[in-house]
Amino acid sequence: VQLQASGGGLVQAGGSLRLSCAASGRSFSSTVMGWFRQAPGKEREFVAADWWSRSSTYYADSVKGRFTISRDNAKNTVYLQMNSLKPEDTAVYYCAAQARGSYSYTSIGDYDFWGQGTQVTVSS
Repeated sequence: VQLQASGGGLVQAGGSLRLSCAASGRSFSSTVMGWFRQAPGKEREFVAADWWSRSSTYYADSVKGRFTISRDNAKNTVYLQMNSLKPEDTAVYYCAAQARGSYSYTSIGDYDFWGQGTQVTVSS
């Protein structure tokens, strides 16, 4: 199983980016896929999760209303649309997937597979 994240870059505050995470090796349509981020000197933190088969999405309070997670199961890909970006959103963003769906989705240990990370830098 591989998760390949892409779409990061440099953007000004208030701008937008869309991250993609393409999965290969198995389908994740019935499980949870999520996004985490890690800023320099900080721990990796939960950003958003999607349980497509339960029609459920979850967000960290810090991104609620600005970020949207979505899924294209035909492409086995999860997206993170990030709008109204702030300098504090600067981090390496990681996608992750669970082997089985779970209502526990905010901790690193809840996920079985991880992508390599993509850098997002928001300038003020």
